[in-house]
Amino acid sequence: MDADIGVIGVGTMGSMAMWQLARKGVSVLGFDQYGTGHDRSAAGGETRLFRTVYFEGDEYVPILKEAKKLWSQLEEESGNTLLTLNGGVMIGNPEFVEMQNAIKSIKKFDLEHEILTPEQAKAKYPQHHLTSDEIMIYDKNAGVIRPELSIVSAVQRAEELGARILRYTKIEKIVPDRDGVTIVANDREYRVGKVLITAGPWAGNLLPQLKDSLIVKRVVLSWYAPKDMNQFTIENFPVFAHLGIDFKLTGTPTVDGSMVKASNNPSFKVVGDPSTLEKEVSLEEVQTASQFIQEKIPGLVPHPVRATAYMDACTPDGHPIVGEVPEIENTVFMCGFSGHGFKMSPVMGKIAADLLVEGKTSYPIDHLSPKRLVNDLPLVKP
Repeated sequence: MDADIGVIGVGTMGSMAMWQLARKGVSVLGFDQYGTGHDRSAAGGETRLFRTVYFEGDEYVPILKEAKKLWSQLEEESGNTLLTLNGGVMIGNPEFVEMQNAIKSIKKFDLEHEILTPEQAKAKYPQHHLTSDEIMIYDKNAGVIRPELSIVSAVQRAEELGARILRYTKIEKIVPDRDGVTIVANDREYRVGKVLITAGPWAGNLLPQLKDSLIVKRVVLSWYAPKDMNQFTIENFPVFAHLGIDFKLTGTPTVDGSMVKASNNPSFKVVGDPSTLEKEVSLEEVQTASQFIQEKIPGLVPHPVRATAYMDACTPDGHPIVGEVPEIENTVFMCGFSGHGFKMSPVMGKIAADLLVEGKTSYPIDHLSPKRLVNDLPLVKP
């Protein structure tokens, strides 16, 4: 055996899993076709939102509470600041399903929050423009994550604890059997006891049964210059999500003293082949985003100084795939986080380590089972 565990894709989830596996004293070998913390997948963009008041369902709140603790642990072990809790606001019509989910999560778990009318929101956070039929929910335990630095920090800590990573190594084939898994990469065979597939947008290539359920979508992120920088600092401008019928604005305060991240992705273009992602952002995309920026965050100059395309893997129900697929031996999948996975990545790394080493986890993940999307089919070799 080259290692007890192999990890395919050392990005958002793979890096955290390697850190947690190495902490358990397990020998782990990671494979990535690019370098550590690269921007060719779902982790680029300099900032991510951390939220506990949750649009996507209250079942995630226990996972997010644990993730908050593990972010602190990784910061302590790495010596890097990764999560800054400066609060977060969610804006939208209270009849929207997402806003109702957020309020449900508040009530069920007694989360620290405020609910503001448009007048109250204007007084407290004048950077945002609300219409008369909208409310603002303030989440005290929300903030900014530094994604690339987080991945690098988890990987470096895993290597300090004995993990090995093969960078710039492309997977050609994965062959599981009752005794372990053979991984073919860069024309060489590796043998491991179990394998974790955290390949993000490429996961469907490794499990063809997921091709119809795991959709790769193109996400455009953009940055704007503020008219008054002081209004958009971490101290004065919480992370935000503003939902409308035809727009979905999300963003973070300035973390470099020059630009504010504010992106609009109400719909997504499907990416057929993740290796051929169209990185160029069209003028139409820029102008559409700028229209809503000008209306909803008038303190930003409504012309992006930078706009870049990334991609993410999504499932039909918006919930990730976490666990074993029937009939595929010694293999755990963790993919399809649908744009809301980074905040919970440290605890997902711990869950992956539990599943691989113990065969089970105490965390509530039944709703993430691959069985809801994949029938009992054997693995088709890529």
